[in-house]
Amino acid sequence: MCIGIPGQIVALHEQHSDHAWAEVCGLRREVNIALVCGDSREALLGSWVLIHVGFALARLNEQEAQETLAALHAMEELEADVALFLAGER
Repeated sequence: MCIGIPGQIVALHEQHSDHAWAEVCGLRREVNIALVCGDSREALLGSWVLIHVGFALARLNEQEAQETLAALHAMEELEADVALFLAGER
């Protein structure tokens, strides 16, 4: 099963133009934004994106992101992998 996790873009990477920092459940993770940045990287700041294996695959609105996070937290008790990811384990 593949899971996309919502994260909010909080900073742009200074050395890599196609990377940014996303906050996911309180942790910052480096993500590749090439698929979602369009013409302006700066426009992504504050945006919610769906992240899978280090790539931002799609943009989400905040309501979609919060609903997805709530569903993932509900799954946390059933799926050990989801629980570890949400807790920041690697």
